[in-house]
Amino acid sequence: MRTFAIAASIAALALGLAGPASAQSPIIIKFSHVVATDTPKGKGAEKFKELAEKYTAGKVKVEVYPNSTLYKDKEELEALQLGSVQMLAPSNSKFGPLGIREFEVFDLPYILPDMKTLRKVTEGPLGTRLLKLLDAKGITGLAYWDNGFKQMSANKKLVTPADYQGVKFRIQSSRVLQAQFKALSSLPQVMAFSEVYQALQTGVVDGQENTWSNIYTQKMHEVQKYITETNHGYIGYVVIVNKKFWDDLPADIRDPLTKAMKEATDFSNTQSQKENDDALAEIKKSGKSEIIKLTPEQDAAMRKAMEPVYKDAAGRVGQPLIDEFLKEAKSATN
Repeated sequence: MRTFAIAASIAALALGLAGPASAQSPIIIKFSHVVATDTPKGKGAEKFKELAEKYTAGKVKVEVYPNSTLYKDKEELEALQLGSVQMLAPSNSKFGPLGIREFEVFDLPYILPDMKTLRKVTEGPLGTRLLKLLDAKGITGLAYWDNGFKQMSANKKLVTPADYQGVKFRIQSSRVLQAQFKALSSLPQVMAFSEVYQALQTGVVDGQENTWSNIYTQKMHEVQKYITETNHGYIGYVVIVNKKFWDDLPADIRDPLTKAMKEATDFSNTQSQKENDDALAEIKKSGKSEIIKLTPEQDAAMRKAMEPVYKDAAGRVGQPLIDEFLKEAKSATN
């Protein structure tokens, strides 16, 4: 674990220098994330860098740090709050440890059935209200970025709920995801994203859940014999920035950065589906994992097996919020 006292002191100095910028030196935005550059989030970060530097005429310089090269998963949020890094794009479930459990609603299985429903949430008042919850933690939420819908993988065929019994699954740190796999009688194990490939390769865990693009770019398909196309859950990110840093920026810097973020968000989310489609095609072409498609009856059995997860989550994220998500899903499909 890094010593953040030193980092905080350095960050405070950096923020002092990088508030309203001097004419001589650009404002530095360190943008850290945990995935590869050639993923939807990685490409979105690079697009933001390109546009931010363009729209501010070089008054801002964005340094992108992919693949946990600057901070590990567990260190990122603390580093952002201290000002040691200015911008992150953590997954929705990462805010639970900060006491903002509402974002865990995104982890509920099957709650977001398609992209139409997702857009109604993230681009509407419900998504805006969730972002405002971050203010109290010294964080400003800027945008929602897609990764896509998750699939299940393991070295055994996963077709019925019974097939999951006793399987060790890597998960993100999320009580919803823990409850999901416990409902399937699996053994969930929290692990950093950067450690998953090796854990699968060495048998520390038996399986994992992820999007096609993450599975492909992290080469997980090379160490998993089977991938079941479940689309049971969603992985998305919230692009966030240190609130003090953001609020201290002059309007002639913050406004073009806001424009750059909006365009980078549109770019990233447009790319996400294409990246997942391309990754699926490449995985099939490799022949290293067998892709399993569920029948409607098998899909229904999986959904029923996961129903207890909603009751477990209601006590933390609130039943009214879950009901709002379900209402959006119902209206989007009508």
